[in-house]
Amino acid sequence: MSQRRNGGVARREVSTFKGAGYPESDMSTLDTAMYALHLLFGGVWAGSVVFVTFGLLPTARDGTANAEPLRSVVERLRWVSRSSALVVFLTGGHMAGSAYTVESLTGSSRGHFVLGMVALWVALTALVEVGSSKLADGFDQMKVRQPATEARPFFLAGSVAAVLLLVIGGLLSVGYA
Repeated sequence: MSQRRNGGVARREVSTFKGAGYPESDMSTLDTAMYALHLLFGGVWAGSVVFVTFGLLPTARDGTANAEPLRSVVERLRWVSRSSALVVFLTGGHMAGSAYTVESLTGSSRGHFVLGMVALWVALTALVEVGSSKLADGFDQMKVRQPATEARPFFLAGSVAAVLLLVIGGLLSVGYA
């Protein structure tokens, strides 16, 4: 934001939203679609992991849920996680390839944020896979409490990674870095 005097009155100018490092005039329809898909799938993915962590796991840990319906939820989580990981990887790759060079990725704070998001993306993918495998294996044996307890650390760490991804993405989208 900058201030400008116009006839003795201070007026604030707010920079226009440019999103993902693109100058406003360079953002094509394809870039806009990639950005929208990236945000949609990233948000759904993060939300589903946080829901499982704080909605499903406490219910399973206290034994008030049955293994069969929980197995179905875990399978849906895996589907959401895997498809979201793929879409976020493809759209993020397009956005990074369109808006950054190797030098700007490795030599700027925006680039470091993007590389941090890639590391968090890998971590989130791995944590959800390990945690959901622990749940599915236990639910197949009709156990609920033990697999939920064993999966909890993975989902807690995954929730932290998911929230960090959203925070960093938000910072990048408003031009913080």
